[in-house]
Amino acid sequence: MALNKIHEMTREGYDNLNAELEHLITVVRKENAERLKEAISLGDISENAEYDAAKDAQAETEERITEIEEILRTAVIVEELDEGDDTVQTGRTVTVKEHYLNLVSTYKIVGTTEADPLNGKLSNASLVGEHLIGLKAGDIVEFTVPDGLAKYEVLEVKR
Repeated sequence: MALNKIHEMTREGYDNLNAELEHLITVVRKENAERLKEAISLGDISENAEYDAAKDAQAETEERITEIEEILRTAVIVEELDEGDDTVQTGRTVTVKEHYLNLVSTYKIVGTTEADPLNGKLSNASLVGEHLIGLKAGDIVEFTVPDGLAKYEVLEVKR
């Protein structure tokens, strides 16, 4: 028996997944059923590209529904428990300076299912994210990355 993976996430990420699930169940499933019904009405389904596309869309939707349900079933929502703690944690926003590239970036640390680095959401399980967890403003961390070394300084941590 496989162990269930825990999915740590922010309240925002949990709510977004719930909304996506609701949309898939109430809207997309009905759209898929309509597409399938229309494709079947065209006749012979053995050589019907519309039918194949509709079946594929239906399968993708059901796969995503199952995936989201599993994530939500094993979700742990990160709450701010210790108001005095000013360390980098899931749910907090951190501004860092990457010393070798001389870049300053701001990220919200989120669970893996919410990660979107291009939009400022960094996974707590990513290489950079896991090295930042637990650090405070002023702390510096250096670690190996595929291209060599990375050196980050935590400039600010916000709730």
